[in-house]
Amino acid sequence: MSDYSSSCESSVISSTKKDADEEKLEELVFGNSLGIPETKFESEKKPIDHSIQEHSDEVNEKKLNGLSDIDDNEASNLSFSPYTPTIFFYCGPSRKSEKKDSTALSFSLPESPTETTDVPAWIDSDDDRLAISLATNTRLRKLRVSENEDIVSGQEYIRRLQRQYERLNPPPPWVQTPSRPYKRRRKSSAASEESISSESEDEQFQIQSLSEILQKADSLTKLPETSKRAKLRPEVIDIQQTRPLPSNQSSAILSLSFHPKIPVILSSGLDSTLFLHRFDPTAHPTPNPLLTSVYVKRTPLYTSSFLYPKGYKIVFSGRRKYFHIWDLKSGKFEKVTRVYGHNDEQKFMDKIKSSPCGRYLALQATTKKRGGIINILDASTTQWVSSMRIEGAQGICDFAWWRSGNGLTVISKTGEVAEWSVNERAYVARWIDDGFAPTVLTLGGPNGPHALGGDRWVVIGSQSGIVNIYDRRTFVAANDPSKITIPERPQPKKSFDQLTRPISQLVISPDGQLLSFSSQWKKDALRLVHLASCTIYRNWPTDRTPFGRITAVAFSSESNLLAVGNDIGKVHIWEIRS
Repeated sequence: MSDYSSSCESSVISSTKKDADEEKLEELVFGNSLGIPETKFESEKKPIDHSIQEHSDEVNEKKLNGLSDIDDNEASNLSFSPYTPTIFFYCGPSRKSEKKDSTALSFSLPESPTETTDVPAWIDSDDDRLAISLATNTRLRKLRVSENEDIVSGQEYIRRLQRQYERLNPPPPWVQTPSRPYKRRRKSSAASEESISSESEDEQFQIQSLSEILQKADSLTKLPETSKRAKLRPEVIDIQQTRPLPSNQSSAILSLSFHPKIPVILSSGLDSTLFLHRFDPTAHPTPNPLLTSVYVKRTPLYTSSFLYPKGYKIVFSGRRKYFHIWDLKSGKFEKVTRVYGHNDEQKFMDKIKSSPCGRYLALQATTKKRGGIINILDASTTQWVSSMRIEGAQGICDFAWWRSGNGLTVISKTGEVAEWSVNERAYVARWIDDGFAPTVLTLGGPNGPHALGGDRWVVIGSQSGIVNIYDRRTFVAANDPSKITIPERPQPKKSFDQLTRPISQLVISPDGQLLSFSSQWKKDALRLVHLASCTIYRNWPTDRTPFGRITAVAFSSESNLLAVGNDIGKVHIWEIRS
């Protein structure tokens, strides 16, 4: 049985044995055991010593098993056949210091494009071949550097979109470090090559603190020094609307004030926030950009104004037992919580006005006992200086400072007007308004009597919508301007009855040429008066003038700008041209 099986095995082996031609053909088609065709060398083939080959295989197996107990004799006896291909796998750049074997075949893995070039996945080489028009698409015009710019490349378009996004979504304060300040784009005035470069110093400016802006006012303002404004003609006025303030408040605008030296507008309202905007209608990308805002916790603001004549302080208050003074140069806030000796009279400090000279602050007291009281404070120390009282069962209606800052004109709710001097601590004149149920009072205009502070005009509005204008030059003797001669019921120089709702705002321009009176109780209820002739301009406002319900009005220090705030938090601005 064993002989039979052995004979069968030998026959199978002999039948399956391949001849030399078949092995050569198989090697040419399929390669050797490593899948690589055998390399032929020009040198003649030498017979392989199988004893040495078996010994080398044993040594290699020991190396693979981590054994290093090979002696020097064994190492010297190792030899490799030149017919056996040696394969090296090396990942990474070639090392020039190493010499390669000319007979060895080396293979290196292909390098990934991401590893060699390190290009982000969102960068597309096709972007360089794009051309985008910024002028034809209205949504892209805000990306232009100058008005004449139109075509930009794809990469430049991406950079401008990124900068626009950073402007609208600035980094939080904890990201802004001294080494990486937040920057905003400045619009260039000319379409020059320098303005097109996106990284130039002229196009971008660093947002500075407000104190630095005010200390370096020359870099911010374009106002002339003291140029005499041309006289305006009556009946027809040249006025043009400019860009409004960009940020709308969430409540009505109750206070508007222009800085006396630089083009900065202060606005506030019941949302307890002070807003400071730089007036620049051509600024890019946002006209009239916001400089800063201050939120006063749980204090709806009824009053806010710059402290004249320098404007480096802001006084603001709400219906609270305190008011604040903001020093813009130092950035400090001073909270005044009491008027010493008069705390019982001063329950609230929401009605506060600073004198044009900047020396005094006037606070209307809340008590109505035996009439109304106004407390005068020193603006620098906030200490009580004096107080004035006016008779009347219903208290004080409104008051205004003289141009010189040496006195006040106060009107009670019964219509009695009192001229009170701070220097003399006494009344210098008292008279009665010709109207009924007064609501507001204002003073203004140069070349008035010196004995009454230098204001020429006094204007009083009433509940019925009547506005009375008085010329204060008739309140003094013609031959002796220092002598005050006011009749008990003087006749107004002019009365206006265009509005039928209670007058809520009366404002005279600093140069004394214009008067604005308006009512918040009716939409678009505003009129503009030429004071020298006491005539209303007939060409403005029109039916399409977007006022809304007016809650605040202010003229700029140069009398060339008119700002109007309404009950929905918008501030519109008009430019008055000579």
